[in-house]
Amino acid sequence: MKSSLRLLLALLALPAATLWANEKTDAPSKNCGCACCKGKATCCCNEETSAEPAPPDQAKRYPLKGVIMDILADQTALLVKHEAIPGYMKAMTMLLKVDAATLAAATKGQAITATLVERADGFWLEDVQSAK
Repeated sequence: MKSSLRLLLALLALPAATLWANEKTDAPSKNCGCACCKGKATCCCNEETSAEPAPPDQAKRYPLKGVIMDILADQTALLVKHEAIPGYMKAMTMLLKVDAATLAAATKGQAITATLVERADGFWLEDVQSAK
């Protein structure tokens, strides 16, 4: 039951375009609205290559406070239950990508502060610190 809940939470955190990204169609479709299709007339999720990630200086950044609920090493990601980000996002639990050093230092149940970065290839955490 616990692993089923964890899987469900991880799937809910993924954008819909990620879940069906491998389904190819011959005709271009309308923009699906995912991060890689932002600003394009048609969906790029059905193309062989998607948009390049935004350079770090163009990515949107937001302060984040939360708790690490799980560590998904195979996805280089953390499942984080975070507080609301005023004017941007309600409080929720999300699967967030991290670098290898952050992944190695993370512990389940750890309260953190970080910077949430919205990039074309998904949501990332940077500058992760233990909350005091």
